[in-house]
Amino acid sequence: MSIVETKIRDLPPASLAPAKTNSIEQIRYGCAIGALQSVAAIPRAIPITHCGPGCADKQFMNLAFYNGFQGGGYGGGAVVPSTNASEREVVFGGAERLSELIESGLKILDADLFVVLTGCISDLVGDDIGAVVRPFQERGIPIVYAETGGFKGNNFTGHELVTRAIIDQFVGDYAGEQQTGVVNLWSLLPYHNTFWRGDLTEIKRVLEGAGLQVNVLFGPESKGVSEWKAIPTAQFNLVVGPWLGLSTARHLEHKYGQPFLHVPVLPIGSNETARFLREVLDFAGITAGPARDKAEAFIADEEARYYKYLEDFTDFYAEYWWGLPAKFAVIGDATYNLALTRFLVNQLGLIPARQIITDNPPDEFREEIRAQYRRIADDVATEVDFEEDSYAIHQSLRQTDFGHKPPIIFGTTWERDLAKELKGVIIEVGFPTSYEVVLSRSYVGYRGALTLLEKIYSTIVSRSA
Repeated sequence: MSIVETKIRDLPPASLAPAKTNSIEQIRYGCAIGALQSVAAIPRAIPITHCGPGCADKQFMNLAFYNGFQGGGYGGGAVVPSTNASEREVVFGGAERLSELIESGLKILDADLFVVLTGCISDLVGDDIGAVVRPFQERGIPIVYAETGGFKGNNFTGHELVTRAIIDQFVGDYAGEQQTGVVNLWSLLPYHNTFWRGDLTEIKRVLEGAGLQVNVLFGPESKGVSEWKAIPTAQFNLVVGPWLGLSTARHLEHKYGQPFLHVPVLPIGSNETARFLREVLDFAGITAGPARDKAEAFIADEEARYYKYLEDFTDFYAEYWWGLPAKFAVIGDATYNLALTRFLVNQLGLIPARQIITDNPPDEFREEIRAQYRRIADDVATEVDFEEDSYAIHQSLRQTDFGHKPPIIFGTTWERDLAKELKGVIIEVGFPTSYEVVLSRSYVGYRGALTLLEKIYSTIVSRSA
């Protein structure tokens, strides 16, 4: 036996426990340049990356491919041009290489908007990206830039940097009229949220059903750059979620004098969606008259249809309630975590056992997020943890009291083995979701809630078969 082995053997057992480190195991987000996926989510927009070899590809594979197998879209995936910065660019700078890439890209790529994003190498070297891009802008090329080196933060941070860059450098100044009833929607992080396409489609559908006109900005329902150009003409901005989009809305308020409404809870199910629509209508000034009557008729029609499906569902629920999970845990980004917890408690009567937020929200938003969990329902309050490290997350779940029934865990692919260990059920609802193929599926609004119920109980029934 070696001296090292002897010393380890002689230590007390507690000393063998793993020490707290600054590393994060099984990460649940990308780095700031992952915002190239936000660009790819804008119809006919193409990101151009100034970064090391493989950076862009890894962001696509992680955030879009092995996360619901969402695909690359028009400008993502294999389309994304990159400088693939090497030692030469580290020593001599990469500005010239980037300029050549943009020039050649313009010759072969057809896009309505190009967005240059930087990686760690170019930001550390100090390449003046603005000086490279501005001559193209002066030529009338629709191109903007955002410095998104990995040390700036994760892809949530990068998303806000990209949206601000497009607003300031492409949309520009505006001093005209703003149109009543038009709203800019800021909500889910494209691609990172596995179900963002279907969710944004459902949010747009219910808002327009209530009589509003929506600039959805990202995804298949967006009209692309024409909607971005129309941002200043909207009556107000709508931020749906605990924190993502608030920075953008505040900037738009300062830049264009546009007010914004912040709805912290992404609506899932009839109660939350009706409450959401009425809050937005009130903020838009549609409080009475034919427009409000039409909106209320839409809500009543959606509710009637929703509860008819639930009425049929209760036959199953009444027969099998004794074998169904009673307690649940949610592990995921703040937007989906809060929304799912509200729905599961208020709609299904399930008991929250553990809620863990993984997207590292800025400190300024955390206390209000905690307050939301303390008022989940009139008679239900719970606490929430903020944790990014999967090792710590899984240890916390192992120590959670789920009662005598198997738990149901709303998490990611990282929780699949743990769910088996706990003899529970796993529903993958966030990044990374590698065991689901997702096209237009939604879990929000009226229709999405029904799909979510189907997913939950089909998984439970199939597990017990």
